[in-house]
Amino acid sequence: MRTTSSFEIFPNEASERELARARWLRHEGRIAEAESAYRSVMRRQPTLRSSWMECFELLRSGGRLDEALEVAGDAARVFRDEAFPMTLKGAALIEGERYQEAIRCLELSVDRDPDLALTWHELGYAAFKLGDGNRALLALDRAFALEPHTETLILRGRILRDAGELYAAEVAFEAARHSASHEDQQREVRLEILRTRRLGAFPPKWIRPLNTAEQWFADHGIVVIASEPTDVVPGRDALVDALAELVTDRGWEIGQVVTPDPLDSWQDLASRLGVDTVAPDALEPARHPLLVADRVPGSREVWDSTVDAISAARTGVVAVLRHDVDVSPPTVDIVGALDQDGRPLLLAPDSPTALLMAQHPAARLAERPTSTTHPATS
Repeated sequence: MRTTSSFEIFPNEASERELARARWLRHEGRIAEAESAYRSVMRRQPTLRSSWMECFELLRSGGRLDEALEVAGDAARVFRDEAFPMTLKGAALIEGERYQEAIRCLELSVDRDPDLALTWHELGYAAFKLGDGNRALLALDRAFALEPHTETLILRGRILRDAGELYAAEVAFEAARHSASHEDQQREVRLEILRTRRLGAFPPKWIRPLNTAEQWFADHGIVVIASEPTDVVPGRDALVDALAELVTDRGWEIGQVVTPDPLDSWQDLASRLGVDTVAPDALEPARHPLLVADRVPGSREVWDSTVDAISAARTGVVAVLRHDVDVSPPTVDIVGALDQDGRPLLLAPDSPTALLMAQHPAARLAERPTSTTHPATS
């Protein structure tokens, strides 16, 4: 768990001012330098718990579990019989998916100090990972009563959302938003609220689980056209037809189709929409363009600058036909179909679901309003 103070690059507490450089380096993404700075503080002020905890979190979030366990072991030699190092060890075991061991370790930590909020937070996280939502919420209630942290409210929201309690989850996230005093925290909470709202577009999880395309929309707000289970991989023509249908159903009167790809499919799409295809250098944002590509181009400079121009004008739509589900989502509004490990997922175009996604107020499209009219060609 990251405490609120760990986001303070320039802390008020005199005891934590030596952490300013490490926190700034972490914020800037200079992880190796941040780790070195934290370890330097740990050597100079070995009893400063926040330096140990933040260094541990840096390693834990980076998946460096063996090193995180080493930090927990080093902390045990400094803090000896205190609960703190035992809690760090339990937290590392959680990330290693050794949940039962983690819970036993954290319970020993509670025996040593029942008033350490960090222990209760991690105990709640371990119970959540084991699927025991009730125990997880009880532990988080105890953690929050001892030390009210935004991170505890965020975890509470995730547990409630996982249980299908979307309204209660959003209440928890809103509480976290109001308690968050740093932009990084605010950004994380805003994303969690949007995910929760998008999940409400689909049937509750106890009716049926979301498929990959629906989950991708919930996570990222990107409309995925192919979301219907099938035995046949949809071809490019089927995806282009579905994209044209979506544009028509939404009433977007696109003024130009902009594409870096010399594909006949885009000529067919433009013809169906009654417009011309143009290269990115002929983009006219005021004409509500539809920027399309088979995939996000490997050479990103032209693509990114075109997307930026559309975003700045707050109009138009950006789409690609295929994208890998395991790759960080691109700055697009619509994906035709998803691949996984380089192979197409067996999902066919589902126009009603795609329309539902496109109309959702928490979709990425909602951040870029698209007029239903466009200027006439000069």
